[in-house]
Parts: sequence; C-alpha cells; structure tokens
Amino acid sequence: MPTDVAHTLPLDDTLTPVAEDELARVVRECARDRRAVYPLGGQTSLDVGLPARRRGLGLSLAGMNNIVDYPARDMTITVEAGLRVADLADKLAAENQWLPIDIPEASQATIGGAIASNASGPRRYAHGTIRDYVIGIRAVDGRGTAFQAGGRVVKNVAGYDFCKLLCGSFGTLAVITQVTLKIKPRPPASAWAWCELPSLEAADKLLATLTTSATTPTAIELLTGPPPDEEGPLASVAPARLLIGYEGTAAEVAWQLEQIQMAGRAEGVNYQSTGETATVQRVWSRLTEFSVPDAEGVAQTSALAIIKASVLSSMITNLIRSIQELAPTAAILAHAGSGIVTVRLSETPLGGLAAAIVRHWQPAARAARGNLVLLAARDTGELTRQVVWGMPQDDARLQLAVKQQFDPHGILNPGRFVYGSA
Repeated sequence: MPTDVAHTLPLDDTLTPVAEDELARVVRECARDRRAVYPLGGQTSLDVGLPARRRGLGLSLAGMNNIVDYPARDMTITVEAGLRVADLADKLAAENQWLPIDIPEASQATIGGAIASNASGPRRYAHGTIRDYVIGIRAVDGRGTAFQAGGRVVKNVAGYDFCKLLCGSFGTLAVITQVTLKIKPRPPASAWAWCELPSLEAADKLLATLTTSATTPTAIELLTGPPPDEEGPLASVAPARLLIGYEGTAAEVAWQLEQIQMAGRAEGVNYQSTGETATVQRVWSRLTEFSVPDAEGVAQTSALAIIKASVLSSMITNLIRSIQELAPTAAILAHAGSGIVTVRLSETPLGGLAAAIVRHWQPAARAARGNLVLLAARDTGELTRQVVWGMPQDDARLQLAVKQQFDPHGILNPGRFVYGSA
C-alpha cells in the first residue's frame, strides 16, 4: 500500500504542477534557495533508501497523468510520468497490447516511479525490466532545466542513452515528466506448472535441467519459507516449491506444459499444472506483490524488513542457505532464472538486522557475484548507507560525478540513494 508520506519524508509543503514548464520553474526556485526536492509518484516505494533527514518540498506528479500519443500500430505509447500503471494497462488492453513488466501496487504506482525504481517482477526472466522498454524520456534536472533523450520510434538512440541512465536513479538525477515506451502484443494464454522440492539441493539440480529444456518459460520462481494459507500452486512452500510460468498462444502453452511434465517424469519429478484464468492471474499477482512490506502477498503477514539481492542465477541457493542460517522463518522468493532474491523477514535475525546484513548476507551476495540491499524496514533507527545499499562499488566516483552534473546543488532526494549528502 502507499506509504504515509507525512511519516516518511520531512516535507514543509507539497506542490502538484500540471505541466513540465511549471515543474521546472519550481525546481529552479528550489535550486536557487538550496531547498530539498522530493519527487512523488504513487508513493509506493518511499520505504526504499535511507530515511530523508533534510526538510524540503514534495513535488507530486499526480497532475501530469495524460496519455500524450498512442500510435498502436507502431507499438509505442507516450505518457506523462504521473499516469498510474493500472490506467496504462487498461488503455493498452483495449488494443490487445501490454507492457510486460510486473509492477507492484499497479493501481497506485505511476509510470515515472516505476522507471525511477527500474521495476521488474516474475516476468523479468523473459521480458527484462522497465528500462528495456523506455525509448524516449523528458525530465527536469536539479538546476530546473528540462531536457529530453531518445524519441517516439524504436530505433532512435545515438550516443549515450540517457533513458537508461535515469532508470533506477530513484529521482536523484532528474524528475521524469514524460516517457515513450515500446509495447508488445498481449499473449492470449497463460499457465503455471509447479512441483514440490525436498531440498535446495534438489532445486539446484532441477533448475540446471531447465536451461536445456525445450520450453521457453516466462518466469521461473523458487519459493521457500512459511507456507501461505491458500490452495493450488502456492499451497505449500516446505521446504521449497518451484513454479514455472508459460505464456503464448493456447497451443504453445499446452505444448510447453506437456513438455515440462515429460521432462519432469524423466527426472522423477511430478509437475502439476493449471491454466484456469483466475488461479493463474492470482499467482502472477501474489508473486508480483511479494516485495510490498504490508501486502499479504505470498507471506500473509506484515514484514519486519524486506531485503533484495541480485546474484548469479546459478548461485541463488547458496545465498538462500546463508539467509536461512540466521533467519529460519524468513519467506523467500527467488526469480530463479534472473538471479533476483527477495526476502520477507517477520522476525529479527540472529545478531540483529544490521549485523546480519553487513557481516553475513552482503558478503554472501558478493561471493555469489552480486549485491544485496535493504528495501524496507519497520525500524529505521540503525540504518546506515552500507546497511541499505551495501559497500561502495568500483564506479562510486563515476556515480558522484554524474550526480554532480545533473544535480550540482544536491537538492533531488538528498541523502537517500547510494550517493549524495544528506
């Protein structure tokens, strides 16, 4: 659910501009006064990052929510950044098209916010993240200067791609005002296959066989932890459960289910499957909402903390074992084909949250050739930059230099991301 902004950001006031030039003027005035600016979309990801300490101005994009251009035949759409993700989906569905990115809390989340956080979910394995669909962007930097990159056709980028730079920057480089997205035809059929696993070792072996499978999954999901209170594909997660999602034409999906079941029998694995629409959509939704701190999702309870790691897909079970050593009650979802591991903690890990992250789980993630960050925590008192974002990377100086170019006065989301002062 959307975070209570009054308890998350130290705002003196919130403005809601309705046009880019108005927004740019506000940012210019804040830059002149060295006043902090906190861009606000659907306010679904305000828990991410370090707590804001500097008082400042909230800048809501809610008034910039129009569809600018939708040439459906060209498979692109241009929208203002404040458009809700669910509203975009409804517009595309009318033309049997979609943006194949799983964005939590779609009824509240905005396109600009999804891009700023580089959202993705179970379908990442087949479709990537939202940054792969941004082909044009308009934004206002920390000086209050509007700029654009890319355009409204797919093959339009020459030189450095600023569209990609702003994806995942969490509003610290510029305030996104308008985007052009490439889109895809919506597949007519979807189904899930799943099986119980006796151990993480068994998961390793089965995941390895999927790399040589004749099928082309849309999602490969590994669940461990407390079983959710529900029937069907998510009924039991003890000690582990593997779910494989397929999408395409009805004939393609049926063939792939048949193939995976045949392959499973050869490995001594009993795959169950379903193509029942309501059940299939519920599974996609529950997996997508897993990272939401207060959502029931797959874990059923409000989380003490949410942790996310990105590692080599071949090493996800190593990381899961490290997490379970200190947090045996954790509910864990791994996008196993993509190497993304999300952890919901309902109890404080042995030794405390900060110590578990810094001394054990971040080193385990680095050993798995990746990194681990804290997405949200109920108690923010002991949070430091390392606890939230991990050790500085080799490109830290480059990141600071880029920040300086886009936001020389450090007014955009100050102190919340991996760079910048408070």
